[in-house]
Amino acid sequence: MTAKVFLSSNRKKRLEKGHPWIFQSEIGSIEGQYEPGDIVEVCNHKGQFLAKGYINPQSQIMVRVLTYDSEENIDPSFFKTRIQKAVEYRQRFLTDTHSYRAIYGEADFLPGLVVDKFEDILVVQILSLGMELRKDWIKEALLETFNPRGIYLRNDVPVRELEGLAQEKGFWHGEFHTEVEIIENGLKYIIDVKEGQKTGFFFDQRENRAAIAPLMKGWGGRSGIRLVPLDQVKADNPDNPKFTQQATQTLDLHGQPEWAPVNKNGNIVQFPYWDGATVLECFAHTGSFTLNACKHGAKKVTCLDISDHAIQTAKKNVELNGFTDRVDFVVANAFDYLREQVAAGRTWDVVILDPPAFAKSKGAVKSACRGYKDINLHGLKLVNEGGFLVTASCSFHMSPQLFRETLEEAAQDAKKILRVVHWSGAGIDHPEILGVNEGHYLKFAIFEVRSQH
Repeated sequence: MTAKVFLSSNRKKRLEKGHPWIFQSEIGSIEGQYEPGDIVEVCNHKGQFLAKGYINPQSQIMVRVLTYDSEENIDPSFFKTRIQKAVEYRQRFLTDTHSYRAIYGEADFLPGLVVDKFEDILVVQILSLGMELRKDWIKEALLETFNPRGIYLRNDVPVRELEGLAQEKGFWHGEFHTEVEIIENGLKYIIDVKEGQKTGFFFDQRENRAAIAPLMKGWGGRSGIRLVPLDQVKADNPDNPKFTQQATQTLDLHGQPEWAPVNKNGNIVQFPYWDGATVLECFAHTGSFTLNACKHGAKKVTCLDISDHAIQTAKKNVELNGFTDRVDFVVANAFDYLREQVAAGRTWDVVILDPPAFAKSKGAVKSACRGYKDINLHGLKLVNEGGFLVTASCSFHMSPQLFRETLEEAAQDAKKILRVVHWSGAGIDHPEILGVNEGHYLKFAIFEVRSQH
């Protein structure tokens, strides 16, 4: 007989608002026998049925909800249906890619399960005991739904230990080269699913990476380059055949038959990215923002990460897309590098800061605020007047309001005024359940930067 968990009468009604976690402190009593990982019924203090989920007394999150339907069985068909619905959701909204986060745990009503799809390869994280005990059903459902060439397990995450599970990683189905090529936003990436961070790639920034496109052009005027009617250029230089040749080449490069970019000396500019931005990307990982910057016309990008492995991956991706001549790579600590460049008086048109989570617990928030303020303060000092700061935080414990306040403090100390261009969160394949604040972890912003004159 299924055990019943009765919630205390004085708890907050988070479950009724759609939150799938039940903490030990919310439980009044339990009736019946159960083993860790078993399915239990959850009732309010009056005995009214609320949900069913799996239980783990070793975890602070004692019950994770799977269904609110008392008649729904948790069996192999349950997982097949849930996984198929998760894929249908992605296929509705993501029409231009075959690589995405296919299952996002609680937000896809499969708490403790994460699946990323890299073309025909799946990378799976099983984060809870309840899912670990049902992994054969999960595997069967994944094979039936996706028919993948292979599946790789990335269960090498500390959160498993909180569930009493060991960390592990390795092939789960088939064997394949663990560097996989995908396409996102029309760009090619080599993803290392074995050694890369988390599952190897961060799909949550897909739309945000594309959002930097308007920042990448419109900078030629700062160098004194202007567009001049081609006939005027020829008329100003009637005896110089060099200009006729340059003009012809310009048509091929720029596709603007009536205009030509001309520098201060009156010479036609041959460099095709003369109007592009100079860009600094810190915490580059796979170089994803660097690739999007180059795609949309950046003149020169500095791509930085503290990990040599990350930079080697970024180099492969840059080469794969033909951007090598526009990218410089730096292996360095971003905090140190930003300070050094401020001291050296160097600047860029666009500075991009996409750091890992600085606050992984409530107790780390104060330290995280100092970290976010530090990198954004120095990042702001490196942005040319009228340029742009692109900045993010993936720390759940860093609330959107606190992140804004930290950025305001950084701007004040840097004597800058920030104009909000764009503010968003995670991509569409990382859905949020209203009322589940833990799902609202990513903050992404683009600011125009001006000095306080």
